[in-house]
Amino acid sequence: QVLLVESGGGLVQAGGSLRLSCAASGRTFSSHAMGWFRQAPGKEREFVAFISFSGGTTYYADSVKGRFTISRDNAENTVYLQMNSLKPSDTAVYYCAVRLYGGDYRATSEYDYWGQGTQVTVSS
Repeated sequence: QVLLVESGGGLVQAGGSLRLSCAASGRTFSSHAMGWFRQAPGKEREFVAFISFSGGTTYYADSVKGRFTISRDNAENTVYLQMNSLKPSDTAVYYCAVRLYGGDYRATSEYDYWGQGTQVTVSS
């Protein structure tokens, strides 16, 4: 069992920054890859960023590449999402998730545990 708790969301103006955190407890955090996803109203949940168990490999959605950075601190059992140059189109509920096994890192079905989400709202 894994418990994930996101924090750091809020309201920010376009061009601003936010840093999301996802604290994990339960299984050995450092053994598993993690992902960030987001879901806007009326839309499907979509992939944002992925980080391998060691932090050595990262992937990003094209829409956030160059603006968002995913990182992790295995000693603190926490994964982060630094979001810069935010746009109104980034407005969504952001979720972190843990992937226990392999598979397509962009697919929600490949992740086994999810947090409750944190709201990010970017005003124009």
